[in-house]
Amino acid sequence: MKKFVLFFLLLSIGSCAEKVMEKPENLIPKEKMVLILHDLAILNAAKSSFKSMLEKNEIETMEFLYEKYGIDSVQFSQSDLYYASVPLEYQAIYEEVDALLEKKKKVLEDFTKQRNDSIRKINQKTKDSLQAKDSVLQKTTSDS
Repeated sequence: MKKFVLFFLLLSIGSCAEKVMEKPENLIPKEKMVLILHDLAILNAAKSSFKSMLEKNEIETMEFLYEKYGIDSVQFSQSDLYYASVPLEYQAIYEEVDALLEKKKKVLEDFTKQRNDSIRKINQKTKDSLQAKDSVLQKTTSDS
């Protein structure tokens, strides 16, 4: 029984390494695919928040990406399908996309924090200045 389980385990591991799909001739390199999927995620997020602006400027998400990266829909579809047929590769691509998105998120959060801190400092200086003027006015009116 142990030999049967071991044989089945080795067989299933070996079948995972099998190629489900042949590599397309015009495969988009992994690094470029990461950038395309990263931009796609950002554009899809923008589409939900700024749909009217994208429509007003006649920006089609996929057409924009095809032009930006010099690819076509067939090349993108075949490449995406190929990478999806290699789960570990596909997972690695999406982990890189996620890392890029997290990096951008942190930059935006840091920028927002700095901006808010600057606004807070300006508001405090304005408040202090108004209080100083108010105290001078009160002193002047009480001296009269």
